[in-house]
Amino acid sequence: MEEKMRIIDPHVHMSSRTTDDYEAMAANGIVAIIEPSFWLGQPRTQVGSFQDYYSSLVGWEPFRASQFGIKHYCTIGLNSKEANNEALAEQVVELLPLYLHKENVVAIGEIGYDDQTPAEDKYFRIQLELAKEMGMVVQVHTPHRDKKAGTIKSMEVCLEHGLDPSMVVIDHNNEETVKEVLDRGFWAAFTIYPKTKMGNERMVKVVEKYGSTGIIVDSSADWGVSDPLAVPKTASLMLRSGIDRADVVKTCYQNALDIFGHNGRMKESDWLEAKGVDQSQLFNDNSVLRGQQPRKDSEKIL
Repeated sequence: MEEKMRIIDPHVHMSSRTTDDYEAMAANGIVAIIEPSFWLGQPRTQVGSFQDYYSSLVGWEPFRASQFGIKHYCTIGLNSKEANNEALAEQVVELLPLYLHKENVVAIGEIGYDDQTPAEDKYFRIQLELAKEMGMVVQVHTPHRDKKAGTIKSMEVCLEHGLDPSMVVIDHNNEETVKEVLDRGFWAAFTIYPKTKMGNERMVKVVEKYGSTGIIVDSSADWGVSDPLAVPKTASLMLRSGIDRADVVKTCYQNALDIFGHNGRMKESDWLEAKGVDQSQLFNDNSVLRGQQPRKDSEKIL
């Protein structure tokens, strides 16, 4: 019997999801996730709300994921939408270095453009310089409007600041942008949505056309209509469509591990050598169980 495929979702906003999602993700082969910093749906009004949010990404959320056997990593950055509040943005960029050294932070992100305003450009460049200074991978959010021009501009700005394309993940790609991104040597990530943007059938066709080198599949699941199982569903569809298993492994696991594992904080041994789930553990005296019997894998009869 063929071994169950391991999956990494390298862009999923689990702060917006439920424990049911974690359970379903683990059951479908997801062993590790990366949660990028992003817009919460309404503007934050003070720097303390950013600080609390970043703290949850390096504290509470990794604990919550561990309770379901999933290893949690994150990227830290000032998102493009909120870069337009310059008074607040100035305070946030001062805050970033306090979090970039945390043990589960694997990149600066997601940063880039939304409406491609001068303020967005300013804070994108500031964070690119910070990434270069710290030798960190960059995760770029490309704009949903004027996609191709915004994607090209994002790459040109990265190159202007002297970043190695192999250290930059360009996300939210589609058929219109993928060739340009791959030809320039950047990583091309695709967010798979159930009804809009990239669907998993379209993703299959992209891999059939361009192969698996440099291509990453993620879900970008958040508080909106989205699917935290988008990556395993896409992997399954790729296999059923005749794509070689090795290519599916690359796009849904290995490529993400190769790039986001650059700083050594994300390692395959983190889940291959894990001791199993122990739901008797607490975080600040809190459990996710709400009175249920804790699962302790060490107590299972082998």
